[in-house]
Amino acid sequence: MDSSKLRSIPVASLKRIPIYLSVLQSLEAKGEKYISSNAIAQFVNENASVVKKDLSYLISKEGKPKVGYDIVSLISDIESILVNQNSQDAIIVGVGKLGSALFHFEGFEKYGFNIKYGFDKNPEIIGTEIAGKKIYDIDDLKSIISGHNIKFGIITTPDKFAQSTAEILINSGITAIWNFTASHLEVPKNIVVKNENLATSLAILSKQLQANYMEEQWKN
Repeated sequence: MDSSKLRSIPVASLKRIPIYLSVLQSLEAKGEKYISSNAIAQFVNENASVVKKDLSYLISKEGKPKVGYDIVSLISDIESILVNQNSQDAIIVGVGKLGSALFHFEGFEKYGFNIKYGFDKNPEIIGTEIAGKKIYDIDDLKSIISGHNIKFGIITTPDKFAQSTAEILINSGITAIWNFTASHLEVPKNIVVKNENLATSLAILSKQLQANYMEEQWKN
């Protein structure tokens, strides 16, 4: 897909697209051939009109009346959005358990995402390798990534170090940050930040589970 079309997709739609992909891949594995936007909406607990609008940004082949969208074709269209044909190199700062887990996650490669370097302050970690990637002292970050055109940084440090880490990344040329800490980052307007607060997500999931339980109790 050309970049101009990608830029035309609203951010809210882009956030839902990976969820659709997961549903479609699961259905394909079960041997399903077609699916309607209404059925997708039920799977993802979303309004059908929202799903239909999202799909309009993606599809190369219209759905058939009373049949729906060809699942294989729709998966291909979505992957053309998500898969970056040009590999995007990234670095991780804070190579504890979470950072190490991200290094070992193989799913990134499919989408052209390569975690190339790790950085930490812990002398017991510095100089070691994780998933074949060497871990460096954070003081060496700027000198190591200069000239490599790396623009993507992942923060998996303790919360109290998140802001100072973000500043180091920005001063080193990073323009996009994936923040796995609970800290709010103060960054310039030209810096893209995606927050991935695991504790908040767990709290929301717990509340939803509790609400579903109470609803079932009420029915009974």
